[in-house]
Amino acid sequence: MHVTWRQLRLFQALAETGSVTGAAEAEHVTQPTVSMQLRQLSEAAGVPLYEPLGRGIRLTDAGQRLARACHDVLHRWAEFEMELADLQGLKRGRLDVAVVSTAKSFIPRLLGPFSQRYPDIDVHLEVANRDSIVRRLEQSLDDLVIMTTPPDHVAVQAEFLLDNPLVLIASSAHPLARRSGLKLKALAGERFILREPGSGTRISCERQFAKWGFSPRVQMSLGSNEAIKQAVAGGYGLAVLSRHALDRDPAHEGLAVLDVQGFPIASRWYLVRRQERQPTPVARAFLDFLRETLNTSVNGALPAALTPAPPSPSTRPRRRPAR
Repeated sequence: MHVTWRQLRLFQALAETGSVTGAAEAEHVTQPTVSMQLRQLSEAAGVPLYEPLGRGIRLTDAGQRLARACHDVLHRWAEFEMELADLQGLKRGRLDVAVVSTAKSFIPRLLGPFSQRYPDIDVHLEVANRDSIVRRLEQSLDDLVIMTTPPDHVAVQAEFLLDNPLVLIASSAHPLARRSGLKLKALAGERFILREPGSGTRISCERQFAKWGFSPRVQMSLGSNEAIKQAVAGGYGLAVLSRHALDRDPAHEGLAVLDVQGFPIASRWYLVRRQERQPTPVARAFLDFLRETLNTSVNGALPAALTPAPPSPSTRPRRRPAR
């Protein structure tokens, strides 16, 4: 079977985008060029690799197998190019990083300094919920993954990155915000807003609540930290979020961290990668950069340069009164 690098790259783009148009845009070529190259690839394979589906395509069984082969071959070639650059004393290539949405409060802030140090490294960042990140791990799509709860069913290597304390928050106007030394029974009857089932924060909360024998009155599940903060600031209920997802002074967001026995709940962020996937020279450079930068954290707190500055008075969100 005779194929070319261009055909493999175009087919990978087709598998990733789900359409000929998407593949053409991804590879910066015309649609007729993509159609011709893919037709030749199908003829070389001797079996259909994809079929029309609405405005896109659906991969056949052979197409799915070829997509996996394309990923493996092109990824290994990219690793070889990075190894050559490393032998020449250069840091050049592509870095694929995926992070759970709770880590987007600080990881993107690291990419600027990293790119300044290594301008020839092309960084691709994927931010998604835990379920999507686990699927990416299953498919070995990324060099590194940052998450709080590594999966049990995938063989991975996990390295501690940073403490991720989970705190209980309320509207700054909530009566409990003015009390200290609260016990769990003080929360009985309070409405709770939690992250969506399956998220790392939700898993950590439910495990700890089960140990305490505490059953919160969960009235809402949301997939966004920002949406949760707005709902809490508006007086809808209490929530458990990463301390790193809050402003340095939560009052700027109309929020208060409650002083409740057992909180903060201990949680951690981990650097995760597939066990069989050795880090590339570029990935090792990013690992060293993370360790160097985050080594300045104290008591689970991010270095000041990586935490958002308090908003100016004109941009602070207005707190809606509780109903």
